[in-house]
Amino acid sequence: MLNFASVKRLLLILSLFLLGLAPLPALAQIVSLPGEELNADSIKQDFENQPYFGLYKDNYFVFGPPLGKKANSHNTNIKFQISVAQRLTKSTLPWGTYLYLFYTQKVFWNVLENSMPMTDLNFNPGIGLAKPLFVHDRYIGKLTFVIEHESNGRDGDESRSWNKISLGGSFMIDPNLMVHGKFWIPIVDGMNNKDILRYSGIYQMGMQVMSRNRRFNGAITLVKRKGWNLNYNTIVELGMRMWKDANEYFFIQYYNGYGEGLLDYKVFQTQIRFGIQIKPKLFSDY
Repeated sequence: MLNFASVKRLLLILSLFLLGLAPLPALAQIVSLPGEELNADSIKQDFENQPYFGLYKDNYFVFGPPLGKKANSHNTNIKFQISVAQRLTKSTLPWGTYLYLFYTQKVFWNVLENSMPMTDLNFNPGIGLAKPLFVHDRYIGKLTFVIEHESNGRDGDESRSWNKISLGGSFMIDPNLMVHGKFWIPIVDGMNNKDILRYSGIYQMGMQVMSRNRRFNGAITLVKRKGWNLNYNTIVELGMRMWKDANEYFFIQYYNGYGEGLLDYKVFQTQIRFGIQIKPKLFSDY
């Protein structure tokens, strides 16, 4: 149950998160603002001139309860994600690609419990190539090829880890709609999560929309679990820009399925959380 001390604690944590991440530029993303021409020359210039270090996937900080069961201090928690990228090459590589080092960390933080334990930390480093795509001198999206590792840094029975060789793509249908997909070859090396594909999936797909004035955004991502039936983990996200030209949004995230975190990847979750989202200028990576 929330009390005044808990509210003060949440506000302090949220302030530190915003101060730490808000200044980061968008890196492995196109940074041209909507309304600018997304032609080949401008996009290539964006890739070559953007800072070497910045955002990768969405960064967010959210708090909320489960749905369908009684909320308590154990299942009502903070979830936050920090995701950054470092470009390793100054100019393009063969086939018009760029080499990046990626790092994403997802944390589940039980701030309502005594001692405020971080119950599940998921570390996800990777290295890979990004290639912008053009048709008739117009930018339409990009392809990515990434070798990545994900683990929770624990030992013994609570150790979880796996690796992926993934190929992803994002495609702009128009300036306000993007579809994306990602497929991976899994290499499961964790002794305690040999069945992780049944819960955390074998591929994902989704779409993201933005309003014409870029104030509102919405996204849905479906992660296909192993098997022939229609068993998907579902993530629905809604955001509202805080002020004009900012990349911070008021944010709602809904999760339904397995594999939200590595430690309890076999546990089915239906969770809704509210908070702050920090995202690139155009569309996000997934």
